Amino acid sequence: MLQTIFRLPSVKTESGYSRSTIYLRIAQGLWTKQVSLGPRCVGWPAHEVAALNAARIAGKTDVEIRSLVVTLEAARKIVDEPSLLKGGA
Repeated sequence: MLQTIFRLPSVKTESGYSRSTIYLRIAQGLWTKQVSLGPRCVGWPAHEVAALNAARIAGKTDVEIRSLVVTLEAARKIVDEPSLLKGGA
């Protein structure tokens, strides 16, 4: 399964949030934490940005969005190892 990772400019465009608001929402537990792509490079999985936007559009409460953030970040730890082996990684 192909997963796209958005860098900050794309996250800002997709969410409508400024850089400072994204990091404030991370601190508040209302946005997923960034993933490291290298020593000075971070990004966010595109499906997480889409899920958070959908929750906001649906009018979810902050409590519901915090729960979604926990769920999304927990799902990062689940790796489909057989598909990784097929891909030669």
